Amino acid sequence: MNLLLAEVAQATQRLAAAGVPSPRFDAEELAAHIHGVKRGQLHTVPDADFDARYWEAVARREAREPLQHITGRAFFRYLELQVGPGVFVPRPETESVVDWAIEAVRGMDVAEPLVVDLCTGSGAIALAIAQEVPRSTVHAFELDEDALVWTRRNIDASPDRARITLHAGDATRAFEGDHSWNGRFDLVISNPPYIPLTEWEYVAPEARDHDPQLALFSGEDGLTAIRGIERVAARLLRPGGVVVVEHADTQGGQVPWIFNEDNGWTDAADHRDLNNRPRFATARRAVP
Repeated sequence: MNLLLAEVAQATQRLAAAGVPSPRFDAEELAAHIHGVKRGQLHTVPDADFDARYWEAVARREAREPLQHITGRAFFRYLELQVGPGVFVPRPETESVVDWAIEAVRGMDVAEPLVVDLCTGSGAIALAIAQEVPRSTVHAFELDEDALVWTRRNIDASPDRARITLHAGDATRAFEGDHSWNGRFDLVISNPPYIPLTEWEYVAPEARDHDPQLALFSGEDGLTAIRGIERVAARLLRPGGVVVVEHADTQGGQVPWIFNEDNGWTDAADHRDLNNRPRFATARRAVP
């Protein structure tokens, strides 16, 4: 075993003792980042090239700083995004939300789908849809000024940037002053804040101490933002258009009821992620 692999093994033990959920992966990812190689190439790094900065990175992760803040990047579907302090780090669970949305849009008889991503954060959802639905036009809303720094970086670096329009503003008031957008969108999608304020102490340190509070918490029951998303989606969607909203795995029995028939919705349903946990709700705007 070369020196770097031995150090990775020791780092894995330290991260595990600190409660890091994926200690081996994180130890290897940090080693690859510091030494400028892929994880599968760690064994090729000569002992003489071991970089002691690795242990500085391990110490940061040991203190539960997000891995993505240390490496400066997050992977989401086919994207590599720039992330850091001030922006919500996209989670793998959200990929299943986007997957459903993309398939729904592809199934529509629409040549150039019009999409809006509410609470876009790093831009992960908007960028994934623009990339995987090549003729789509995507609007993205973000309120947090710190997050917007990262959103702009990611959109500016994208080859699909011409089809994405970023709006600095409250997602629950999207296009409120411009009625020309009402009833035009094919898809409204959002990964909004949904953690109840009462559950602050139970949130993982990586999120609680490093993700923007604005991206995490939403009222006493966690559903305040989702109720706002419902109102916006009702206004923006065309008849037959769909809304997709991520939620906590404990909210699967509540969110579909927000999209009720009395408000012009049909086919409201909940869906599970790859871990078989309730993860997102969908609904369709009723056709008169």
